[in-house]
Amino acid sequence: MNNKIKVIIADDHAILRAGLKQILAETKDIVVVGEAQNAVEAIKLGCQSNADIILLDISLPDRSGMDVLKYIKRENSNIAVLMLSMYKEDQYAIRALKSGAAGYLSKQSASTELVNAIHTVAKGKKYITPAVAQILANQVDIENQKAPHEILSDREFQTLTMIASGLSVGDIAVKLSLSVKTVSMYRRRLLDKMQLQNNSELTHYAFQNMLVD
Repeated sequence: MNNKIKVIIADDHAILRAGLKQILAETKDIVVVGEAQNAVEAIKLGCQSNADIILLDISLPDRSGMDVLKYIKRENSNIAVLMLSMYKEDQYAIRALKSGAAGYLSKQSASTELVNAIHTVAKGKKYITPAVAQILANQVDIENQKAPHEILSDREFQTLTMIASGLSVGDIAVKLSLSVKTVSMYRRRLLDKMQLQNNSELTHYAFQNMLVD
């Protein structure tokens, strides 16, 4: 076991965790040493365990996976964080990488790419899909021409995508375990930064820039 890559799986869906464990069980040099179903458990395991890699869901029920990522990397720089997400790469991948993630993997492609991603990250490299590589290349081309949504904080961007997906401020507050007042503040800030007037304009922008499906 000492020579194996030790992995923690942090996701609130038991079925998904079981599926990922089954995939990894077929690989001789990878072993799952812990599971977490929420942010509190993920932070505890990520900070205290001697695991090599944590597979971290970006949408945990009690706290944003992006927040968990930053906390774990601040407390335990030795562990590599591979983000798992239902979101497309162009939504969160670059933000995750800039926040210290070693890679970003969509759950849809986990069945075919997970083992390769873990092997890549275990070697100290970044796991980047062709889609993410293209986004990075495009960013280099327009480095000084940032789109309005790229200047938002992670929480503001998250609020943007949730509003555009049809959630109310109250819904978002419950989902992120925040107060309605706090979410309203994020909404006001992102509207100001992007020079938008209301949710309708915000939603139109999100769909126009393919930030939501």
